[in-house]
Order: sequence, then structure tokens, then C-alpha cells
Amino acid sequence: MTTQLSGPPASSPGDGTGPAHTSGSAEDTAPPQLPAADDPFDKDALPAPPGATGSLLRSLLAPMRGRVAFAGLLLLLQQAAVQAGPLLVAYAIDRAVPAVRDGDHGPLIAVGVAFAVISLAASALQYVFIRVSARVNQDVLLDLRGRIFRQAQALSVDFHERYTSGRLISRATTDVESLRELLAEGLQELITVLLSFLYISAMLLWLDLGLGSVAVASFVPLYLLVRLYRRRAGRVFRRRSTAIAAVIVKFAETMNGIRPVQAFRRERANAAEFEVLNHHHERTNGDALLEMARYVIGSRLVANTAVAAIVLWGAYRVAGGTLALGVLAAAVLYLRRLYDPIDRLGMFLNSYQSAAASLEKIAGLLAQTPTVPEPEVPLSLPQLASEHPGRTVEFADVSFAYRTGGEILPRFDLTIPAGQTVAVVGSTGAGKSTLAKLLARFYDPSEGRVLLDGTDLRDLPVPELRRGVVMVTQEAFLFSGTVADNIAIGRPEADREEIERAAKAIGAHAFISALPDGYDTDVRKRGGRISAGQRQLVAFARALLADPAVLILDEATSSLDIPGERAVQQAMHTVLRGRTAVVIAHRLSTVEIADRVLVMADGRVVEDGSPSELIAATGHFADLHQAWRDSLVG
Repeated sequence: MTTQLSGPPASSPGDGTGPAHTSGSAEDTAPPQLPAADDPFDKDALPAPPGATGSLLRSLLAPMRGRVAFAGLLLLLQQAAVQAGPLLVAYAIDRAVPAVRDGDHGPLIAVGVAFAVISLAASALQYVFIRVSARVNQDVLLDLRGRIFRQAQALSVDFHERYTSGRLISRATTDVESLRELLAEGLQELITVLLSFLYISAMLLWLDLGLGSVAVASFVPLYLLVRLYRRRAGRVFRRRSTAIAAVIVKFAETMNGIRPVQAFRRERANAAEFEVLNHHHERTNGDALLEMARYVIGSRLVANTAVAAIVLWGAYRVAGGTLALGVLAAAVLYLRRLYDPIDRLGMFLNSYQSAAASLEKIAGLLAQTPTVPEPEVPLSLPQLASEHPGRTVEFADVSFAYRTGGEILPRFDLTIPAGQTVAVVGSTGAGKSTLAKLLARFYDPSEGRVLLDGTDLRDLPVPELRRGVVMVTQEAFLFSGTVADNIAIGRPEADREEIERAAKAIGAHAFISALPDGYDTDVRKRGGRISAGQRQLVAFARALLADPAVLILDEATSSLDIPGERAVQQAMHTVLRGRTAVVIAHRLSTVEIADRVLVMADGRVVEDGSPSELIAATGHFADLHQAWRDSLVG
């Protein structure tokens, strides 16, 4: 065994450069925060790289290119059928009605039949379009939610230590819902408006060049109005997306911590903080509605002015005999059909700005890359003999600091021979859990290498590393499901007999058998149906079933009572025999099972030896051991 220490002193625990300890202890320092965004309510902004939003949308639609084209064709034909109506009105007024006066009812009957045919055709095409587009919409959302979930699982631990779960929930729910509204309603409105513009402009110019020119000229102020609305509404909807995310974060945080909230009477303070966030969300919603109101009022003013001018001019021309009455009627109908969707265009822009802001945030999340990547050329660990299940662990010239600075572990060398159980002790902030996280490869060292049987952890594919190195943390996390399901997470292919054998080895079989449905008992959310100590025993059984070569126990017995701790320690004597184990311990009773003890202070290993050797000496561990003995006597 070797331990070599060098390098400058570590930063103090209070410098704010370390991550929040995911197991629940305050072992390491607080995480570096992401840069603050323009909006003070979005402190964890993940800006999307240039072009990322468009690339994301194209990648979502690419597999459905054929169906999208078919839906576009359906809408094209449907609009052609709809826009034939005013032409039939013009024909009826100028041709069919005069023919009836002459006793010829054929043209009027033909107009009626034609109206019925185009109405049925428009309805049928609309029905098929809705079915096709709805399927496309749902497939896009299914793909997007899956991408968000897979990305959230793939990102490294340091990302989750600084980006709240509430914001991830917001990305997968409210932001995806914004895109759903755009795909379900907004895009159809946009395409309808664009097709109406093309059809109606062509028809108006064909019916009468003068009236058509006036109508087309009126599109210029409408275009300018749309550009202004897009620019102003874009900023508002980005703030609104941030505001609702802040509300979700606060709500989720409070509900997850409801016990300490009630225990420390935080209800009133939390309600006040939530009220601030809720009012901010209310204001951003109000700003969005105000922008929408300005657009609608402006567009209606332009539309009504244009219609009034065309009707007035057209009426004078009809009276002068230079324009047919049916043409004027058709022109007015076309104008109303054109300007009426302008309000719906505003609704599309509303949905578009909301979806664009949400898609930008989703693209920012999906653009993140794991700080602990898979190796480009993965290597495999050598096979282990069944009688020697442990592996040699080596920290070679390793140092570690967070990206924001502040060295946590100065450069050091450390070798743990295969099969050795090493206890790591020290005061809070000494760097014990950081050492364990480097071994579990939740982080990569800033310098140097962490080796397993001579192979750099960075060269191992993550699945193989996770099979070889298993970590049990202070806070045992159980998923909703049965006790057996939670133990089987360690090795999903294990049968019931193997699951029970692991539980018996760790001393959990008795309490599991006493549960209402035994191993088939649903532990419910976060394992709330059983005690903290029982959850820890299930977590131990899960780790033992995985049969790792290296087992890391990070304060893993701190939740157990004295009898439970003794039972676990007795089981560990058998289970850890031959395996390599690193035990992070505050309770010195846990150290009794160790072959070797490392005492850490300020990120350094200051003592290294067997428990008996260090107790006999006059160093840090001897003082800690004496203090522990005195506490037992007291």
C-alpha cells in the first residue's frame, strides 16, 4: 500500500466551490452556480447554441417528412375548395340570377350543387388532415419527451447538482406543452393564413386588378405589425417560460421537503416566497396578453380600414357601370376571409413565441454534454478469479478542483490493494466523499488518473464500470415498486432465490418477510412505507446482489440504529471478504471492520495505517477514537 502526499493546501470548506452532497451529508462544499441569466428568476439558464433550436425542430420532423408533406397537400386542397365559394357567389349574382329572370334555372342549380360539393370536399379533407397532423404531433412530442428524459439520465452528476430537478420537470412538461399547442393548432393557422393570402391575392387580382392592388397594398402595414409583435412578444414569452419554471421549482422543492418544512414551521415563509414567484408569473402572463391585445387591435384597424376603402370605391364603380356587382360582392367576401384569419395569425404568433421560448430552453438542455463521457476506444477489465473478487485501486498523481476554481484535493498518490477494506475518516469538508466520487467516476480528476487493475476509469465503458464499482450512499433511495424490484436493481436478471439470498446475507430477510406482502410489498414513493434503517438494508442488499469488485460505502450505516448497525457489520465481514471496499465513516464503530484507515484533513491524507496502529499512536485518529469512547461512556 502506498500513500504519497504533495501539492498546495486545499481550499477551505466554506469557499463555496464544492458540490452539494447527493447523499444528504454536508461532506463537501456547495456547488458552483450556473451564470445568472438576464431574468433574475432564471439562475440556471442553459442558453441554446446558435441554430440549435432550428436543428432540434428539423430533427424532430425529419422522420415524418412524408406525413408532413401529405398533410400539407391535404390543407392545400382543402383551402382550394374553401376559397372557391366567393367565385360561385359572383357567378350567381352576375349570371345565375339574371338567367332565372329569363326562366333558366340551370345556372342557379349548378351553383347550389357546386356549393354542396365543395363543402363536402372541404370537410372531408379537413377531417383527414386533422387525423394525419394529430398523429404527427403526438409522435413529435413522444420523441421530444424521450430525448429530454434520456438526456437528463445521461448528464453527469455535477450537472444535476447545480440544475434543479424542478427545471427539468418544467422542460418535460410546460415547455413540451407549449410545443404541443403550436403543433396542434398554430401551424394549421399559419398555413391556412398563408394559403389564404396566396389564393385570395390571386383571385382578387384576377377578378379586378384595381381592387386586388388595393387589397395587396394593405398587407404592408399588416406585415410591419406582425414583425413588431414578434419582436416584442418574444422577450415576454421567454420571461413567462422562466417564471413558470420558477413556480414549479419552488413547489417541487417544498413538497419534497414537506417534513422539515412542517417541523421548522416554514409554511409562512415558503408561502411568501411562492407568492413572489406566483405574482411574477402573473405579471408575465399579463404582459403576454397585453401584447396580444395590441396586435389584435392594430390588425383589425388595418383590416376594417382596407375593407371600408374597397367597399366605398367599389360601390362608386358599380354605380358607374365599370364594375359588376357580383365581382364587388366576391371581393368583399374574399377580404373578410383574408382579414378574419389575421386574428388567428395573432394566436399562431402567440403560440409560436411561447413554443420558441420553450424550444430554446429544451435545445439548451439537449445541447449539454456529460462531463464524464464514454471512452472513444473502450477497454475491458481482466476477468477475476472467483476466489479473488476484488480489484486494485490506484490514484496516480490525482488532484481535483471544480470548474469555478478552488482545489478540493491537492495532488496525491494512493494505492488500495485488491481485497483490502479501507475506512476513510475525517471532519466534515475534509474531502472524503470527493475521494469516493472520483472512484465511482461521478467526476473525473482535474489531473492524474484513477486506475482499476491498471486500467484508467476513463477508458472503461460506463456499464462495465458500474458493474465493477458500486456505491451505497447515506440516503438510500428506493423507487416506487416492490421490495424485490428495488433489490433487483443491482442485477435485473436475478431470480427470487438470489434476491432473498442477498437480503439474508445483509440481515434484511427478517423484516422483509414481516411486511404485509413480504418481498412483494410496495414500498411506495421514495420507500416511505418502511423506516430509514430498513431502506438502508434494502440498499445494501441491492449492492451485494450486484456482486461488485469494488464497494464504496459513503456514510452508509449512519441511518441504522445500534442493533441494525451491528447486524450489517456482521454481514459485511462475510460479504466484503476478498473484495475491495472503501468505507466513508463518521461512526468509528464502522472502522472496526477495516483493514486500513485513512484520516483526511483539508483534502489531504494525514494518517494511514491499520486501526490498531493509529489508535496506539498520538495522532488525529487516536484523538477521534478516544472522543468516541468517551461518548459511549457518557
